[in-house]
Amino acid sequence: MRQGLIVVDVQNDFCEGGSLAVAGGASVASEIGELLHHWSRQDPGAASYDVAVATKDHHLDPGPHWARPGEEPDFVDTWPVHCQVGTEGEAFHPNLDPQPFDAVFLKGEHEAAFSGFQGRAADGVALADWLHRHEIEHVDVCGIATDYCVRHTALDARSNGFRVRLLTRLCAGVAAESTARTLTELAAAGVEIA
Repeated sequence: MRQGLIVVDVQNDFCEGGSLAVAGGASVASEIGELLHHWSRQDPGAASYDVAVATKDHHLDPGPHWARPGEEPDFVDTWPVHCQVGTEGEAFHPNLDPQPFDAVFLKGEHEAAFSGFQGRAADGVALADWLHRHEIEHVDVCGIATDYCVRHTALDARSNGFRVRLLTRLCAGVAAESTARTLTELAAAGVEIA
């Protein structure tokens, strides 16, 4: 069975110091960076993946997804400005070397986009189509934030026919309570919680 790794939104704005910082984000970036380093070097005992891809929030003007100037975000429908194209906040966190990625899928240029499966590679191919073209059947999912974009990506992976495992050690969640609810929901949807 061919396996892939999906790394979700490990970007500066979602790590400590960013506009939508998640506690532990920089640490998760380091841990995923180590995993990718050993996998790409094919070190003995390294994780066995056929492909590794990443997703990125990539906002040009996502409309009402960003709170208007002077308006407080409600963190449900409106959010602080984040991952704006051309800013440091949109870049991968420096603890994560993007070189091993086989493809990067950008999402949310002109809309809210929580799932990596809403993203497209540079050639316009959607994530699900790209994985199917590479005959991937099983995906491991990790990244930021467990209770938002990781959640949506894992659920969409299931609905697109993939076997899915969530690597909880390589995820950071916004809040303990919503993260716990997310893990219960994902398990009920058939996601393996590792």
